[in-house]
Amino acid sequence: MKDLSNEHVVHVKKDGIEYLQFRRLLKYSNIINHAYSLGIDREYSTNTSDIDKYEEIIKNYDELCTAIGIDYRNLVKTNQTHTKNVICINEKINKETPDFNLKQYNDIDGSTTDKRNLILTTTNADCILLLFFDPVKKAIANVHSGWRGTLQKISVQAIKKMEQEYNSDPKDIICCICPSIRECHFEVDKDVQEPYYNEFKELEGIDKLILHDKERNKWNIDTVGINKEILKLEGLKEENIIDSGICSVCNSDIIHSYRAKKENSGRAIAIIELK
Repeated sequence: MKDLSNEHVVHVKKDGIEYLQFRRLLKYSNIINHAYSLGIDREYSTNTSDIDKYEEIIKNYDELCTAIGIDYRNLVKTNQTHTKNVICINEKINKETPDFNLKQYNDIDGSTTDKRNLILTTTNADCILLLFFDPVKKAIANVHSGWRGTLQKISVQAIKKMEQEYNSDPKDIICCICPSIRECHFEVDKDVQEPYYNEFKELEGIDKLILHDKERNKWNIDTVGINKEILKLEGLKEENIIDSGICSVCNSDIIHSYRAKKENSGRAIAIIELK
């Protein structure tokens, strides 16, 4: 059985549930809960009209949350549409059921809170998911940053939101980067390369972050590396940016990947909660 554990993450297998946890965040297990789901047999996209499938998805959420000791009814899931929008959440809208598919969360790709028992939730199938934690101000954020979100610097928007709402100091914030598509598989044409280069050409090492295959006239973009660089410019310490180092495409047998499976791919989930 594959084990994705490495120096930054631990691969947990518990009661038939598999998930990753960041070793750095586990040091604060008295303050926060978190996990990133594994297993392509489990689907976490609630965007379905099939009631039987929806009930199975809710069961998946419940079982994952139970595995890490939290109540799935406290889940808050924004409706991701590849924006740069990040909101502050102070309370749930639904009291006894998860906040899923609510119009109040339309066109939102990141959320923050300093309130206990609110499980901030994102899903992906190759896109970058970033978990933020400020151990000083006791605040968290969960951000979905696909290639469009990265181009719009949504991770920077999350830091600004934490500064504004909680008086967070960027040097205190820990950022954990979940499994996602990596430069080895994020191959693009000029229509994506050009706006990326124009936006990030001043970054240190940009020619290593956007590699050109001249023979095929294709580019491979390191969107994770770009997020690391813009977060450092925003004030995060390099040692506080923790990358899982795991490619979703290379591991599409255990991690949902749209690039590998196309329409047959499901969604994985990243969750974080203040106790």
